[in-house]
Amino acid sequence: MTANVADILIESLPYIRRFSGMTIVIKYGGHAMVDEQLKKDFARDITLMKFVGLNPVVVHGGGPQINLVLEQMGIRSKFVRGMRLTDAPTMDVVEMVLGGKVNKAIVAQINQQGGRAVGLSGKDGGLILAEKLKIVYREDENKPPEIIDPGLVGRVVQVRPEIINTLTEKGFIPIIAPVGAGNSGETYNINADLVASSIAMAIAAGRLIFLTDVDGIFDSSGSLISSINKKKIQKMVEKKTISGGMIPKIECSIDALEHGVGKVHIINGRKRHALLLELFTDRGIGTEVTV
Repeated sequence: MTANVADILIESLPYIRRFSGMTIVIKYGGHAMVDEQLKKDFARDITLMKFVGLNPVVVHGGGPQINLVLEQMGIRSKFVRGMRLTDAPTMDVVEMVLGGKVNKAIVAQINQQGGRAVGLSGKDGGLILAEKLKIVYREDENKPPEIIDPGLVGRVVQVRPEIINTLTEKGFIPIIAPVGAGNSGETYNINADLVASSIAMAIAAGRLIFLTDVDGIFDSSGSLISSINKKKIQKMVEKKTISGGMIPKIECSIDALEHGVGKVHIINGRKRHALLLELFTDRGIGTEVTV
């Protein structure tokens, strides 16, 4: 073992001690879910986190995988504000891909690394109660807003975390597909960022981590911000320093912080072992959002 490797291990020790016993929710998405090496790295990182005393809970996306199957079936996807308009045939595919193919592949990868992962959907154990989401869309400020029916797209009404708590207490790693059930048993497709944030709040997670395809949040000069509080980040949104696809993650981050989650991290999942580098090193690699 070289001195450099030993220094890295020593650097991680206080963080391992600090995070021992902490529940950490990870939103797993982006390029990290399709690159074979990154998928293996993610499985190893999650397994290591569990072995050193953390309780990781994974909520995953699966947009590219859903798109591929829909294309193969001749079903064309339509999006409004980044949300997939979901009719009944599309919902069948979404549930099949997320709850079946993608979820079980992640479970298998973690189990191959020695972890004890268990796949769930938001419908299992009544985990996620959902209701229909209505999208208010204003294309022109001079015109009244349009109410768009997205079909079977839902929002989280309630999270019942008993099944998650039971699994983590028994040494398992929950892997959760972002679908939920309505009051009448209907199935809803839910944005994975929203599900991760809602679950983090429900189980009082110490950390919420978003794996994305960007390094984190950048200031007006283009420099990565390593740490920022929610008040400053809200001002950046108002000034439009932050815009586009990062806005929903910021909204989820602020909501989580205001409801008891310790800190939120936005990191680039395209970097190998991104989770470990963010949690167990002094500098980290992404942006930490605090109260």
